[in-house]
Amino acid sequence: MLILFHKNNIVVEVLDTITNKVIVIEEKEPTKALIVLASKYSNSIIAWCHFLNKKNINIEVLQSCFTSNNIMVSNGHTNYLTDAIGYVEDSLFINVNRKTKFPTWLMSSNCGAIYGENLLMFKDSISHKDSLDYNLNSIAKLGMEHGLLCYFYSEIIEENNEVYTDENASATELFQFVKEHYRARWILLLFLNLLIFEKKILVFPLIKSLLYKQKAFNNEITSEANSKALKVNTSVSVLIPTLRRAKYLHDVLKDLAKQTLMPNEVVIIEQDDSEIIKSELYYIKTEEWPFKIVHKLISQTGACNARNIGLELVTSDYVFLADDDIRFKENTLNEALRFMQAYDFKAVTLSCLRENETEKRKTPIQWAAFGSGCSIVKTDAIQAISFDMAFEHGFGEDSDFGMQLRNKGVDVIYLPYVQLKHLKAPIGGFRTKYIHAWENQVVPPKPSPTVMLYNLKYKTRQQVNSYKLTLFFKFYKRQSVKQPFKYYWMFKERWAMSQAWANKLQNKTI
Repeated sequence: MLILFHKNNIVVEVLDTITNKVIVIEEKEPTKALIVLASKYSNSIIAWCHFLNKKNINIEVLQSCFTSNNIMVSNGHTNYLTDAIGYVEDSLFINVNRKTKFPTWLMSSNCGAIYGENLLMFKDSISHKDSLDYNLNSIAKLGMEHGLLCYFYSEIIEENNEVYTDENASATELFQFVKEHYRARWILLLFLNLLIFEKKILVFPLIKSLLYKQKAFNNEITSEANSKALKVNTSVSVLIPTLRRAKYLHDVLKDLAKQTLMPNEVVIIEQDDSEIIKSELYYIKTEEWPFKIVHKLISQTGACNARNIGLELVTSDYVFLADDDIRFKENTLNEALRFMQAYDFKAVTLSCLRENETEKRKTPIQWAAFGSGCSIVKTDAIQAISFDMAFEHGFGEDSDFGMQLRNKGVDVIYLPYVQLKHLKAPIGGFRTKYIHAWENQVVPPKPSPTVMLYNLKYKTRQQVNSYKLTLFFKFYKRQSVKQPFKYYWMFKERWAMSQAWANKLQNKTI
């Protein structure tokens, strides 16, 4: 591994950690110097670190981050782009949990690393006129969509001795970054958000950003695994909640019975909200199956409750969280688990498309969501977490579960080439429509309180405010009140109502 030490935007020295010798380099501008090093040492890890943290960098931990060569890692205590980037980006990658290894494209010149061969891919996508921080964030932002796995990791710098060297982008650099990495309309929305919520009138940065073009990056960043063989005695359980989909579930079991990696057990949580509950799954006992079936019939409906009951019954190394209306090929489990073990991933979401949909992605990427009916998770990763009952019968329980994983340091990877077919069965769900307590209110909440709850739990203040502003514009077209001032007060009242109900859900008072 080579480490480039810099100070005041000038290269101080380059150290080879294997030979412990200083490498002479003529280029003194950090970004250019990194590209020069990547050109000469493309198969090596190229790191950067502020000179003041030279004695604090934990080389062993930094090296250990690279379980594959398509990784980029960094450590910084503040966002170079400032929290204002939350007005533009709605994803989970912005609100970084700095107590663990967390997926994010927010990078810092404080300390970090990437493989030389991957750094070279961005040679034509970055400008040496921009600062090192700007270019590092640009590389991660562009690369994450194409297979570059980007993380914040606090332990690469020893906390007790760390020197804070973080820099912040100017308003002009912020607008430039947005124009170069997002759709053009977002610079206007950024301007409006800053005007409304921070009382800042940034006309010059807005106008200047119009001079820049959106950056393009079309390379796919892949990595060769150290081993593609499945570990001996790998065990997997399948967890399926179901309600009135006996025929579809039967097909799922048939697909599981053909797997080249046979499940140890299939845990089925059947729900029936009739006065007298009765199972429809007669074929569990009348047919022979090559795996153990654990069947539990309950009267309480709701996917959160059903999955939590099922998770308590799982006994294998991995659990496949499956829907009851999917179809898949015989090598699905084998391929997915080989991938997870080869790259040491603990959670993957599989491609799950409808009949006429086509998978456009080819490379595994860090996923901004989590599919509770199409994911495989290592069982030891879900210890002490569960599906939050506050989201029962609403929206967001799967996203919330994914965030619980990430906050434990478990990244969620989307695996596009292991594919399921989602039939979207027309029957199932609830026999009678579930009526939430807030649906009978004179002033109905907007958005749904479960959506609001997720936002309040996991998004920054800027992200919540941006969501509020965009919802304000989008909802105007769909409702009947067209008088602007009247609509404003109605929207404000409904938003406040949603917040109130979300707080009740969070405090479990309903």
